[in-house]
Amino acid sequence: MTEVARFVGSIPELYERHLGPVLFEPYAIDLASRVPAGSRKILEIAAGTGRVTRRLLDDLAADGELVVTDLNQPMLDIARELSSDSRITWQQADAESLPFTDDASFDVVVCQFGIMFIPDKPQALSEMNRVLRPGGTLLLNVWDELAKNPMTKVLHELASAEFPNDPPIFMLTPFSMPDPAKLKRLIEDAGFSDVKVETVPQFGVADSAEDVAIGLVRGNPLWTQLVDRGVDAPAFQAKVAEALRREFGDNPCRSALSAHVATAVA
Repeated sequence: MTEVARFVGSIPELYERHLGPVLFEPYAIDLASRVPAGSRKILEIAAGTGRVTRRLLDDLAADGELVVTDLNQPMLDIARELSSDSRITWQQADAESLPFTDDASFDVVVCQFGIMFIPDKPQALSEMNRVLRPGGTLLLNVWDELAKNPMTKVLHELASAEFPNDPPIFMLTPFSMPDPAKLKRLIEDAGFSDVKVETVPQFGVADSAEDVAIGLVRGNPLWTQLVDRGVDAPAFQAKVAEALRREFGDNPCRSALSAHVATAVA
């Protein structure tokens, strides 16, 4: 299993509790708001702990269907615990080979901050196109460059300073698709039309710097990389919390976020 896939142990729960509200909820609200009215059958890919899932349910018809997938079962287990609804079908799935034999079966495909982790992105996007009905909608987002997401930049700089000759690489993956023009071409090459990519600034707000530090240090696979390198975890987490407090304040801790949101038609 690759480093980027190691959302295991306590990581999914800490990710949801400490990173979900500050980093992912603002964009979950945004992405769900873009679903066309009247959409009845929605596929969510790389659902994680279900931040978008719960927002999609808000406007889904009583007889609508939401198929929620993720490659990582522990993340999907957390999402299921938090989203008990008869309209949801839960399924572990690989985005590069979606387990749906019926083509053109969904009105909307949604993917929040997932495409960056998929090794064969063209194949995954082709699969999304395959399962969408003609005229169906693709909605996905990716993080803008690390410099425009300063909370995470603080973590990356501290982790890199800790190991200048062998820095942990995980934090580079989420920020590996910062070019909106390249994203647009990638989606177009998968057969989509009317592709639009919009840069969407947000603000992430947490109750405290310590809360964010717990999520950043222990709520993502960077944690396993740090442990493997013998880091004094409590000391490193305290260092991250202090840096966040200094840069973004405390009670609350507030920072800018930036992501690109893509919409396209199958």
